[in-house]
Amino acid sequence: MAAIHEEVALALWQAETAVAFTGAGSSTASGLPDFRSTRGLWRQFPEALASRETLEHALEERYEEMRAFYLWRLETLQKVDPNPVHRILAQWEQRGLLAGIITQNVDGLHQRAGSQKVFPLHGDLHTIRCQRCGRFFRPEAMAQGSCPVCGGRLRPHVVLFGEALPRDVWDGALDLTRQADLMLAVGSSLQVYPAASLPRLAAQKGKLIIINQEPTPLDDLAFRILHQDAGEALAAIDRELSLRIPPSN
Repeated sequence: MAAIHEEVALALWQAETAVAFTGAGSSTASGLPDFRSTRGLWRQFPEALASRETLEHALEERYEEMRAFYLWRLETLQKVDPNPVHRILAQWEQRGLLAGIITQNVDGLHQRAGSQKVFPLHGDLHTIRCQRCGRFFRPEAMAQGSCPVCGGRLRPHVVLFGEALPRDVWDGALDLTRQADLMLAVGSSLQVYPAASLPRLAAQKGKLIIINQEPTPLDDLAFRILHQDAGEALAAIDRELSLRIPPSN
């Protein structure tokens, strides 16, 4: 495994434009569950709680179940902090090793760790908006149950099943991927589209390095694969960078 860590470190150093693509597995060390593993959220809750259909057409009782689900997630976010994955990626960006981060996560932990160029493909759980009038509110508004302006249903500003990705964020992430000659896919099952099309595109253009506990559908396209805890893998790669790459003057 040490040899692979060294290879990845050298590939990262040599890349002209390297980007990170992160999924829920990058935040599990902070205490947040992922979605699709054996202990993921969708093993505990029905996926319908994250669907546009439930938001727009379900009976009030079903919507209240959806609202309680997101209130629980917001409360959980208040208790967690960035972990080594977020901090190491932020440091690599500051050192010029990463051009930016494309994330499927909605927790904002990359930004809290200090990353500056982040494309949150699936939105921001900390922002609440009204499905009817489109007004935005602070997270605590979700507890009110309905929009204080028009009475519409409140929702987190995230991409639900059945919705398109935000065009500006998608365009920025796609442009960054097209510039990259190396992509680190960290903690993602690489099963959710259209987001997973970006690592696939990166593999066609340059080197795709996958760091994930479990196999992914894109493993066959990867330059290197580390089936390892994301924090441990990045820490080992960072040590190789520190040991073998001289600091710039």
